[in-house]
Amino acid sequence: MTGITIPTSPAELAELLNDGKRMAAVFKDKDLFKEFITNYAKTVAPIDGDIAAQVREQTQLVVAEMLGTNGSTPPVNLAAGDGGVLAPILAGTLAGTTKKVSQGRGAVYNRASPGAGFEVAYKAEERFSSIGEYCQAIREEARPSSLKNRAELLRKLENVRQFQNSFGSEVPGDGGFLIPEIMRSELLQLALEAAIVRSRATVIPMSTLRVPIPTVDDTSHVSSLFGGVVFYWTEESAALTESQASFGRVTLDAKKLTGFFKVPNELLSDAPAFSGWFDTRIPAGLAWAEDVAFLSETGAGTPLGVVGANNPAYVQVDRAATGSLAWADIVNMYARMLPTSLSSAIWVCAIDTFPQIAQLSLSTPGIWMGGYNAATAADSPPVTIMGRPVIFTEKVGPANSVGDINFLDLSYYLIGDRQAVAVAASDQFAFQNDQTCYRIIERVDGRPWLQSPLTPHNGSSNTLSAYVGLSATHT
Repeated sequence: MTGITIPTSPAELAELLNDGKRMAAVFKDKDLFKEFITNYAKTVAPIDGDIAAQVREQTQLVVAEMLGTNGSTPPVNLAAGDGGVLAPILAGTLAGTTKKVSQGRGAVYNRASPGAGFEVAYKAEERFSSIGEYCQAIREEARPSSLKNRAELLRKLENVRQFQNSFGSEVPGDGGFLIPEIMRSELLQLALEAAIVRSRATVIPMSTLRVPIPTVDDTSHVSSLFGGVVFYWTEESAALTESQASFGRVTLDAKKLTGFFKVPNELLSDAPAFSGWFDTRIPAGLAWAEDVAFLSETGAGTPLGVVGANNPAYVQVDRAATGSLAWADIVNMYARMLPTSLSSAIWVCAIDTFPQIAQLSLSTPGIWMGGYNAATAADSPPVTIMGRPVIFTEKVGPANSVGDINFLDLSYYLIGDRQAVAVAASDQFAFQNDQTCYRIIERVDGRPWLQSPLTPHNGSSNTLSAYVGLSATHT
């Protein structure tokens, strides 16, 4: 580039940006500006891989934003709905084609996702009407049959392929077809009904494979808030004392979750029947696999679970006695929860802890077991401890182990939801059984938002957290 040296460090870039004459020349000529950005990227990328990754992320975000503001009508209205929860409402030609696709703390429909652009680019008659029809088309391309609507299915599938190719790296690169956003969001909506974590977590739509989320580096409220902000009582006109918050970040890196299943070709030939099967089994499977990871995985190639020692902010309360559960254990766990989370935290317990909890309920008014009320012919409220609901599951450790009983505010758990899912089919693997094999790929990550327990303002040695569980032993 004539007259302009490409910077190779932040300091050199700052120096160049502060040179008004040189930068005015760059910004004045759009071709010159494009050349400058291109050469800067080529120069910096081999030196600093992290900067290169950030450039890619921001470029994808800008492209997504451009797609949302280029004059096309977005397929959903993301205005706040009841209680401030995002409530997507399908607009225009999409009205009435799907049920509500938002629940919990995060909207499952993302208008900036690659799949959403497909719904804007093609009219309703050029898109698939159901997931069953979509999977039928994928199978038809792999192995032709005598379906009367085969030509129509393949035409719609070609529309998906052309759109997918136009997005390049924005969609999964492991083969298969991009699932349109309406279908993807309906899968997640159905999965929410069976999920423990996703329906209560803070869900972050990911337009790129890597998204950093800011977090306050807050470990103590003894003398400050928010990692360093101090409040003072000050006389009128007196000098103010400075303080500054300290920030960190949680990085969400989308991990690949792969599902594999075989379908009898007799079922696949009936699109409505297949859709009914798919809409129950596959979302339940996704919810199961996600919950196991979000609750207890190690973070090594997987999401980082909220329960256990791998989570640095997980507080373990010592048992009153090894191998048993006492009311003192429950009370001590409750006392370690963040006070602001007491109205939203839930108990997540291993199913084989139920006998211990039921026995405690006989002598403890703080546990409500619920049940069937013969007088009113209705179910009583579900099991609660200290007024907070209890969820029994097999996805945490067994009775008397670490994390068999947990008190969690899952709004402090971040889920990074990569908005591109692909499905592929093969009739070769189970050809002799007259079955078609499907593979579905989802990219998702999960991380605790808090990075460490918090020392309360009163200086107590009992630290607080949004994630509290029982230890395995008494010490």
